[in-house]
Amino acid sequence: MTKQPIDYALYLVTASYDYSEAHFLQIIREACDAGVTVVQLREKTASTRDFYELALKVKAITEEYGIPLIINDRLDICLAVDAQGLHIGDEELPVAVCRKLLGPDKILGVSAKTLARAQEAQAEGADYLGVGAMYPTKTKETPITAFATLEAIIQGVHVPVVAIGGVKEANVMDFQRVPIHGLCMVSEIMQADNVTGKVRRLRQKILDLPGLQR
Repeated sequence: MTKQPIDYALYLVTASYDYSEAHFLQIIREACDAGVTVVQLREKTASTRDFYELALKVKAITEEYGIPLIINDRLDICLAVDAQGLHIGDEELPVAVCRKLLGPDKILGVSAKTLARAQEAQAEGADYLGVGAMYPTKTKETPITAFATLEAIIQGVHVPVVAIGGVKEANVMDFQRVPIHGLCMVSEIMQADNVTGKVRRLRQKILDLPGLQR
């Protein structure tokens, strides 16, 4: 599998909540059909076997729509299902080790909260960086990242940067002057009453951002 350029504009990070598997997969299908550009499968509590089997089902959907699947944290699952990429934080294997094990053709994303971490990750083989949390979020306990830090990271690296953490339809326009490559959404899509309508509105608002890099 050769690494292809990725459109990071509307990046869906999944959360299972208390959904049935069928409902969870339906949300992902609707989101893909409506226009998300990347799907990251994040399962913090699933067993390895359950994560693997779910990843295969999600990949079948993303492949149908030609959308890259990124696996959160679990390099073994990424390799086992031959996903397009892996996203890691500070508690996983070092970036350089992941890059070596993944090989040159898979996407490697890294979470970064400081310019130093961003530049280190880039030097060790990161293909893109996830910066945040930009706003308070119930998804993960983490300090808020200032917009000045986000812009310093964007200016200090040459790989794409996406923002994550509390990003919602109501604050998309906060990024209108930021040369961002994309915005990551979790609950805003996964808990939407109308996933199709929500994704379509988000996609249009993000694509209308004057600073969006594509």
